[in-house]
Amino acid sequence: MAESHLGELLARLENRSARIGVIGLGYVGLPLAVTCADRGLATTGFDIDPGKMAQLDAHQSYIEAVNSADIARLHDAGKLGWTTDFAALSDMDVIVICVPTPLSKTRDPDLGYVVRTCESIAAHLSAGTLVVLESTTYPGTTVEVMKPILETSGLKAGEEIFLGFSPEREDPGNATYRTATIPKIVAGDGEAAGQAMTAFYQIAVDRVVPVSTTQTAEAVKITENIFRAVNIALVNELKVIYDAMGIDIWEVIDGAATKPFGFMPFYPGPGLGGHCIPIDPFYLTWKAREYELSTKFIELAGEINSNMPLYVVNRLRETLDRASGKGLSRSRILIVGIAYKKNVSDMRESPSVRLMELLVEAGAEVDYLDPHVPAIPPMRDYPDLVGRQAIAPEEVAAAGFDAILISTDHDAVDYAALVALGLPIVDTRNAIQKRGLPMDRVVKS
Repeated sequence: MAESHLGELLARLENRSARIGVIGLGYVGLPLAVTCADRGLATTGFDIDPGKMAQLDAHQSYIEAVNSADIARLHDAGKLGWTTDFAALSDMDVIVICVPTPLSKTRDPDLGYVVRTCESIAAHLSAGTLVVLESTTYPGTTVEVMKPILETSGLKAGEEIFLGFSPEREDPGNATYRTATIPKIVAGDGEAAGQAMTAFYQIAVDRVVPVSTTQTAEAVKITENIFRAVNIALVNELKVIYDAMGIDIWEVIDGAATKPFGFMPFYPGPGLGGHCIPIDPFYLTWKAREYELSTKFIELAGEINSNMPLYVVNRLRETLDRASGKGLSRSRILIVGIAYKKNVSDMRESPSVRLMELLVEAGAEVDYLDPHVPAIPPMRDYPDLVGRQAIAPEEVAAAGFDAILISTDHDAVDYAALVALGLPIVDTRNAIQKRGLPMDRVVKS
């Protein structure tokens, strides 16, 4: 039976008649859906957010990596559609899950979105379907969490349905690598599922890298993010130490980076942002407890990175004291960049929001300047800041700010105009110096 279902699925993939469903049309799901459609596969996006449906109905993209023109073109060609009706999953040959995997307040994995999505799939699952998880998670999720839920449909994995894991590797704002050009790690739960995974992703992306098990594929993504989190924590700690010594951390890193082997540059910042790096390492921390093992590097890195906003606020406080004798409680501060990284609107886990919260708690009056984020969107951890609007660039000079804090170095910001205001600037991204602007009143932090 498994051979029959697999053969039919492989044939439909080969002749491009397979129907693809992508659940979760966010930063991962929408680019994947558009890429699959662009490769000739009839693709339907599923999401519970009516706001996203309205924008897609108007052929408007809400993700920087996706062009509105591509949405219109593929929809008009009959290759791309979208719906909130999960009953349509019964018509899909491949279903890809791209939903959030956040942490709970106690830093435990919150797989609620994955569980509820799998329950919806199980209610509409057809024999011969490949179900793929792309959401980052701990090793074992595919077979320990997904598989039992999907088998409540009465269909047995490996025989009547096929399960796989392929970690998303999206990098918002990266103009060089997009969904189709990023090498794709793939693994199936069993040999047949592995064949189906390879066949599907060979259509969707340029290079497929099969690994032996879904647990290995899950571990690959967590390892990538742990590597970045630990190395960023290292340079953040070095920044604090070198600041105390009067040594410029950016000059140190640039010097070390001239070594053609044995060194990879990472750069400090005001904390970690994005959905992956601040969160995913703790999925492994949680899983390691099952084996009575500790993850000392991961937990220490998390502690260092999460403390960086406090360090930056203290540097700002010291800068104000030296410049004017004003305390934070009597100051008006401009935060430059509220998104978590440059040149995107992505607000997930942005350290800039934590900085704003700390400054408000200290009694400061705070505005932000960000060409990509006109207003702070709904955020679970910062309800009091939701809805705050960005100050217009032409209003900055007359706003009476006491200091400027550069948290995210968007290219579209006029840094020369900020320097010309003559205000003290705390620059966490080395944005001023790397643009060759005067450093007289700039504190790199």
